Amino acid sequence: MAVRLRLRREGTKKQPHYRVVAADKRAPRNGKFIEILGEYHPLDDPSTIKIDEERALHWLRHGAQPSAQVEKLLRIVGVWEEFKPGDAPKRDRSAEGDTPKLSKKAREKQEAEAEAKAAAAEETTDSDADEAAEDAS
Repeated sequence: MAVRLRLRREGTKKQPHYRVVAADKRAPRNGKFIEILGEYHPLDDPSTIKIDEERALHWLRHGAQPSAQVEKLLRIVGVWEEFKPGDAPKRDRSAEGDTPKLSKKAREKQEAEAEAKAAAAEETTDSDADEAAEDAS
């Protein structure tokens, strides 16, 4: 039997939360599963991830294949690093968390504000230099 670690959708319309489960690969998304390994609540701010690390490692060591999303969750929790040490994520997301992605309009607005601040700073330094020249005379 091919076991897969994947998400099982729970909750209501537009209010999803997921269970991380070990299930037969052929079973439907919300169908029969073998074991519940944890929960994932994406709508919480920040999103909540609770995974039984011991059981997840057990299934990974016994050949269970995680889905792409479950693999990401395991990386966040730290289980994946314990399972495959040195297997770095394809992209380092730690630096991206500092600056949020902005839409094109928001970026243009931010650039315009930065230019306005730079122009205001230039004017104040020019006026300070003029005053200093007048005081010296």
